[in-house]
Amino acid sequence: MLGQLFRALDKHYDEMVEIRRHLHQYPELSFQEVKTAKFIAQYYERLGIPVQTNVGGNGVIATLEGKRPGKTVAFRADFDALPIQDEKDVPYKSKVPGVMHACGHDAHTATLLVFAKVLQQFQDELPGTVVFVHQHAEELTPGGAISIVQSGALDHIDVIFGNHLWSTLPLGTVSLRHDALMAGADRFQITIYGEGGHGAYPEDTKDALVIGAEIVAKLQTIVSRKISPVDTGVVTVGRFQAGTGFNIIANEAVLEGTIRYFKNAVKKKMKEELYRIVKGVCLANDATYKIDYTDGYPPVINHKDEAELIFEAAKIVPGVNSVLEAPLQMGAEDFSYYLHDKPGAFFFTGAGKEGENHPHHHPLFDIDERSMLIAAKTFAAAFIKYQEKEKTSRT
Repeated sequence: MLGQLFRALDKHYDEMVEIRRHLHQYPELSFQEVKTAKFIAQYYERLGIPVQTNVGGNGVIATLEGKRPGKTVAFRADFDALPIQDEKDVPYKSKVPGVMHACGHDAHTATLLVFAKVLQQFQDELPGTVVFVHQHAEELTPGGAISIVQSGALDHIDVIFGNHLWSTLPLGTVSLRHDALMAGADRFQITIYGEGGHGAYPEDTKDALVIGAEIVAKLQTIVSRKISPVDTGVVTVGRFQAGTGFNIIANEAVLEGTIRYFKNAVKKKMKEELYRIVKGVCLANDATYKIDYTDGYPPVINHKDEAELIFEAAKIVPGVNSVLEAPLQMGAEDFSYYLHDKPGAFFFTGAGKEGENHPHHHPLFDIDERSMLIAAKTFAAAFIKYQEKEKTSRT
């Protein structure tokens, strides 16, 4: 059956490309994906596959019941875009100013839609049930995954798998880990309140810009001096806004940044040190402050057995020439919420374009679209292997 699925997916590759390019031209930002959700729902409606809309927000979930007994397996694709101007010179360039699919979510969606269409052709032979989870708002906390989990729409599933097309990996590569794969990510905003004044008379002021600069420098000592070298952590200040003129001492400064971690104890320590440093620096400079700290996505931690199943499945997929143990990724993904709730695994599929490769979230981002076919076939192999494994365990 698996060979038949592979051949059927090959026949629908052009449709995958067509869907991906359509979605690429009409991206929608996180929590605003109304038209994209409608497009997805209508695709399933035309197929006659039962579909739920507005799941946890803009989420869309379709369910295909096989005619043979088996487990319920879910596959997830995200479909939101980013606030980035598309600078590619291609026919499918984004038509929405300042918004583009710069992370591959359009391709994730096309992969899952066509995967569902092909599986439906084998419904009479299909063991168990397949749940196709189309998730909104992966790019922006609190994300769409947590609301879908909390909705109860996935309470009945036995396992869940997810894929991310990865532009920094060459085509033909599948990469994942048996345990922690991607970091947890929190966000902070620090507002410093000083006393502004004339640039010629600093003694009469409390310079919020200088205080902010001192905080930025000291925050970089958290990982180097407060976290064990055998642990992993990141503290990054990505935005520093202060001042209104060359001869005006800043009255206020705003710092925004992120904390990345794998262990909750490391997160706790970094958060405590951040608060301590801000309090101490502001106290020493007789300034006041406000900290807004947002707990973001927890780490993506694969389940060992399900990750091993993906390793095994990818090795038999045509076009895959390398299945690798991935390095730890400090990027974050709200697929972590599914893995906190159910067994499963998340993996990367190489999608790098030879000669014109750009990283995710780049205005020239693009993928080798053949990676969609490899991802769909890996899904197919994982589904069949999982059902065979579960059948064997029951006999």
